[in-house]
Amino acid sequence: MNWLRTIVFRAIFYLFSVPIVATTPIAALFGQQVVITHADRWSRLHRFLMRTILGISTRVEGSVPEGQFLYVAKHEAMWETLELQLLLGSPAMVLKRELMRIPLWGWAAVKYGALVVDRDASSKALRTLMREGAAVRATGRSVIVYAEGTRVPHGQCPPLRSGFAGLYKALDLPVVPIALDSGRLLPKKGAKRAGVITIRIGAPIPAGLPRREAEARVHAAINVLNG
Repeated sequence: MNWLRTIVFRAIFYLFSVPIVATTPIAALFGQQVVITHADRWSRLHRFLMRTILGISTRVEGSVPEGQFLYVAKHEAMWETLELQLLLGSPAMVLKRELMRIPLWGWAAVKYGALVVDRDASSKALRTLMREGAAVRATGRSVIVYAEGTRVPHGQCPPLRSGFAGLYKALDLPVVPIALDSGRLLPKKGAKRAGVITIRIGAPIPAGLPRREAEARVHAAINVLNG
């Protein structure tokens, strides 16, 4: 049954995703708010199909704070990259450079408000990230980053990528850590399982802390559901 649900979900989700993703560059021609609304439709489709086909619902512990923040989230599945955009009010995303090279889509992602990060964390890349991050801060928009760099199986705790420190410094914003356990039900390989995914929104961590202290507190907070 789990495999059947997984196959049906994938077929329907990707069938409807193709026209949505393909028309994203068109939406971007009409400004940032239009492309954000367009992207939210995709996220809502994903949420609906997750609930109705896979039987996956969400439990949120804590509340989304009011104001401008740097959200730092655990990354275990594609699920949170869409679900958190809805939950957090469409913050600007930090994306790896490889995604930005997709023709037209990469341009549309910039229009949405994406910040680019290089995995090699070169000094030039970090300077660019800091400059772009500061520009986003000036708009009053929050930012979300998956600071461990890539999705990992539930229970694993890789270190934060070095780009987090540069972004934390450039934005000078309080950090809201977000723990989640989507990997329990949505493994990268294999059938998806029905159940409840928990999102735990942690207490804000102040801006301006020493790098090691900020990284240690954030890393601990986004991994509290790994037990």
